[in-house]
Parts: sequence; structure tokens; C-alpha cells
Amino acid sequence: MAQSSDNKVLVLGVLAGAAGLSLGAVALYNSRRAMPQSGHSEQYLSSNDQRAAGASMVVGGMLGQAEVLDRLGALIQCVSELKDEVRALKSAIPKLQEHVRDELRGRSGVAEGGVARIRAGPPNRTIPTRRRRVARAEGQSSEEGAESEGGYITALTDSEEEEKSEADESQEEVTVIEPLDEFSALLERVDALHNGTDGDKRECLRTMLDKRTEFGQNTTFLWRLVRAYVDVHDITTNLEQKKTHAETGKKVGEEAVKMNPMCAESHQWYAIMCGIMTEYETVQNRIKNGYIFKDHLDKAIELKPQDPMSYYLLGRWCYAVAQLSWIERKIAATLFGEPPSATVQDALKNFLKVEEIRPKYSKLNYVFLAKCYRDLGQKGQARKMWDAAASMETVSKEDEEAQKELDYLLPALGVY
Repeated sequence: MAQSSDNKVLVLGVLAGAAGLSLGAVALYNSRRAMPQSGHSEQYLSSNDQRAAGASMVVGGMLGQAEVLDRLGALIQCVSELKDEVRALKSAIPKLQEHVRDELRGRSGVAEGGVARIRAGPPNRTIPTRRRRVARAEGQSSEEGAESEGGYITALTDSEEEEKSEADESQEEVTVIEPLDEFSALLERVDALHNGTDGDKRECLRTMLDKRTEFGQNTTFLWRLVRAYVDVHDITTNLEQKKTHAETGKKVGEEAVKMNPMCAESHQWYAIMCGIMTEYETVQNRIKNGYIFKDHLDKAIELKPQDPMSYYLLGRWCYAVAQLSWIERKIAATLFGEPPSATVQDALKNFLKVEEIRPKYSKLNYVFLAKCYRDLGQKGQARKMWDAAASMETVSKEDEEAQKELDYLLPALGVY
């Protein structure tokens, strides 16, 4: 009985020891699995775990390579499109310059109002949009993704820098001749017509009247319209038509001066039109227009002191006032309290100013210089100015008038 009891106790002890070892092994396994991964963790991985880890690394590497290839493909596409755009721009530049010349010559509609302004330089690009689209497609927020994106941006920027110098050279070539907008082309055309034949001057007025509704609120347009009325007045032979052109032109001049009182050309051409109106007015209105003429010329000189035309016109006014008769001075004093005052010396000063600003300004300027020197008793200087006028060619109607004055001056200067 005692031996059997001992045997039972021995068996229970062995079972308890085995259970304790099992529990210890389980606890040790759980503690090892809960420990963080470290450089020595591979020692505790089973062979199955090692094979699983190797498979994961292979799959991850394959995914990374595919992603890089996608990015490189997008990069190559962007650079290719950029080169196509630059290549198209280069091929268009030589044709653009030839097209501009044609437009300026009036082959393609400049006479009808000019051509649209073409912006010089390379066209707008959509590369930044493409860059954002590629970045969204990547969807990477990891460190490797950020480095790859940085590398992509750097590569694209380098490509842009390579093409930038070529685009700059192309821009310089384009901006040599810039097409005109409709209004600029119109002004260029009417300026050319103003310096043309009598038929050109009439066409100039017709062209500006056609465009008045569109550009009539622009001072630059209005003073040119006054100038056109002056030109047509001078070449018209019918007295009533001449008077109509003068009256209409004066009204336009008043409008231009009111619209922009700081425009020197508006004051200048309004003064000229007031001078023309003296041919059709009573003595009282003639004297009144003379005062208006002087006031607006003074304003034009104040606003634009280096314009020789204003000094020439002021010299003509001073010379005309110096030649007023006693009766005309009395009438002016009666009507306005004080007659206009100017001397031949004042006129000479203005004509010399014209020559100072622009030598050989006009044949008539030399004629009036000769007249002033003659009236002042300086025949030697008068003859010198006469010779200067005679040496200039007779081109315009004004030159023809000057030549007649020269012929009239010959006896007074002792030349026969």
C-alpha cells in the first residue's frame, strides 16, 4: 500500500513538471513574439517566416520598378510635347515677319483698319498642369516618393532651361516688327495720306469721317481730323466749300481742346483753323479770332516747347500784327480795349527759333526771315535768307507760294 502511494505521488510529480515546462515554453514564445523587431530578430524567425519575408521584398521591388517606369514615361512625354511646341514656334517665326510686312503694306486689310496685335514670344504652355497630373497619379507620400518627385521636377526644369534660350532668341526676332492694332494702323495711314497728293488728302478726310463714330472720343483722332479739314480747305477752289470746311474744322477743334486741354496738337491745329476763319469773317470777328489764335499757340508752345511749327505760326502772327494799319489798330482798341501788340523783331525771334530747333524747316520760313531782315534794314542778312530759300526744292503748294514771295522780294533786295 505504501509503495503504491509513493508511485502515485511520483507519477503526479512527473506530470506537474511536464506541465510546468510546457507553460514555460508557451510564456517564452509569447514574450519573444511581443518583443520589437531588431537587428537580431532573424535568429527567432522560422524557415517559413524567412521565406515569406523574402517573397514580400521581391514583390515590393517589382512594384517600385513599375512606378519608376511610369514616372519616366510621363517625363519623356512632357519633354517631347515641349520640344514639339518649340519646334512649331521656330517654324512660324520666319513666316510671321513676312506676314507683318504684308500687313503693313496694306495687302491683307490694313487699309480697312489694321491687323490684330500678335503677342510676341513663345505660346502659353501647359507643362505645370501636366506635372501636377503626374504627381496626382503617383499618389505617393513616402520618403522614396518625395525623392522621386523631386528628381522628376529637376529633370523637367533642366529641360525648360535648355529650351529657354532658344525661345528668347525667337522672341527677339519677333519683336523687331510688331503688327499694329486697328487704331494705330489708322493713324499711320492718315499721316501718310496727309503728306501725299491732293487726292490723298481728300481720301484722308473721307477715311477719318468714316471712322469718327468709332474713334471720335479720342483726342489724337480729333486733332488729325482738324488737320484733314485744313488740308482739304487749302486744295478746294470753290469758295462756299472752303468756308464750310473751315467752319466744320473749327467746331471739331473746339471739341478736341475741350476734351483734352493738355494736348499741344489740339491747341495748335485749332489755332490754325481760327486763322483760316479770318478769311471769311467781319473785321470784328477777324480781330477776335486773332486773339484766339495767339492764346492757343502760346498754350501749344507751353505744352510742347520743341515743336518748330508752333514758333513758325507765332512768327507769322507777329509779322501780320506788325503790319496792321492804323485804322485796324483803332478798331481793335475800340472793340477789345487793347489792340494786339507785336513787332517785326518779335517775328524775327520766332522764325530764328524755328531754324534753331530744325534747320531748313521750310522754304517759307526762310522767306519770312528775309522779309524781317529787309524791314529791319539788314539787306545782307535778307539776301542770305533769300539764297537759302532759293536753294530748297519746290515740292508742295506751300513751296510754290514761297517761290512767288521770293520773286517779289528780288527788287526790294536790289537783285534784278
